[in-house]
Amino acid sequence: MEKILDEVQKQQFLDLVENAQRVVVCPHVNPDGDAVGSSLAIVHWLRKQGKCAHVVVPNAFPEFLQWLPGADEVIIYARNADEAKERLQQADLVVIADLNSPSRLGAMEEMVLAVEAPRIMIDHHMDPSAFCQLVISQPQMCATAEVWCHVLSQLSQIEHLSYDEAVCLYTAMMCDTGAFTYASNRPVVYECIGLLMACGIDKDKIYRNVFYTASAARLRLQGYLLYVNMQLLNGYHTSIMTLTREERKRFGIKNGDTEGFVNIPLQIMGMRLSVFLTEDTEHPGIVKVSLRSVDDFPCNLMAEEFFNGGGHKNASGGRIQCTMDEAVECVKQAVNKYRKWLKDV
Repeated sequence: MEKILDEVQKQQFLDLVENAQRVVVCPHVNPDGDAVGSSLAIVHWLRKQGKCAHVVVPNAFPEFLQWLPGADEVIIYARNADEAKERLQQADLVVIADLNSPSRLGAMEEMVLAVEAPRIMIDHHMDPSAFCQLVISQPQMCATAEVWCHVLSQLSQIEHLSYDEAVCLYTAMMCDTGAFTYASNRPVVYECIGLLMACGIDKDKIYRNVFYTASAARLRLQGYLLYVNMQLLNGYHTSIMTLTREERKRFGIKNGDTEGFVNIPLQIMGMRLSVFLTEDTEHPGIVKVSLRSVDDFPCNLMAEEFFNGGGHKNASGGRIQCTMDEAVECVKQAVNKYRKWLKDV
């Protein structure tokens, strides 16, 4: 396991936790597997330390994560703003999990920033903003869950993981690596996995719980998008898929039903970049952009330059204010700009 905290940071972390009794863990808006899994794992650990700890998320998370230990206790701000506000106002410590900027807190941003309690960031995204008293950021790691594993290791706590913690952490790492098909080449990733499996988790069952829970609507939509809405940019090894609000309504899809869709075109032989454009259901006129790439294509740089976003080299996202047709054209301009990485030599 890697030493990611110097002695000053380690002591600061211990002091912040020791001096807190009520702790709130806040992941990013539209929480994914890593956001939910790592947040729950942190809460499970805090409760073992005798803390009153809760996860407060900006909005709902996908159904395929609702089986996770402790998921039924997560406070969803979009559904229960009063309880979320009360928990935050009473907090002695706020842990910011799996996000690098307060804007990623969505509607909770102002409320979290207004809290007087100190904040700890635990994250793996590039360029963390300076809004926390302690920043534990490791962009080279596959998931925030992996960062937390290394923190626990330095605290000599990794050998004392509970079953529930291990389930949450494995799920988080699995989700953020596409079941360990990308961003997972560092040997220490599997050292972490070995420690989690030693807790008695069933990794095969976890996989089924996450990936074998599709609704009929999801499967029908997936077929429709691949057959009707997927464009292949010949010579650029790039695909573009689109999804409008009307199509969402027509297929009756729920939150999380499109999770992982952006990865599917990468199964096409020779594909290097997949872009998935979806109209934001809550903000008309906004198109959300998801990008996935393979090998050395830097989709994070493309996201920053063209889509007001960022992320990791092979997994990034952003959002732009325009129509869907304009978004498609913007993607084509971006692809042309980055053609040296995409075109055949």
